Amino acid sequence: MMEYLVTMTTRVPDGTSEQAVEEIRAREAARARELAAQGHLLRLWRPPLQPSEWRTLGLFAADDSGQLEDVLASMPLRVWRTDEVTPLSPHPNDPDHARS
Repeated sequence: MMEYLVTMTTRVPDGTSEQAVEEIRAREAARARELAAQGHLLRLWRPPLQPSEWRTLGLFAADDSGQLEDVLASMPLRVWRTDEVTPLSPHPNDPDHARS
């Protein structure tokens, strides 16, 4: 499995009801738990945000970029989100790598 750092930026369309936002966020949380249980979603971080900005950094694992795209496309917020994907490879000085 490869690891990928994904910057996920969500922009909710103007005029979207708060009820619709809460519903899709609840579905997103449920899907995130499923992806974590499957070993695809490893970590999530919230970087400093500007007002009205939704941005999340995620560490994902997938066999290849095609599988990663399937994983990302399965997340409900993807309808409002753009993703910037950075493939990662092990660094020889990574402390975790040294323990293996």
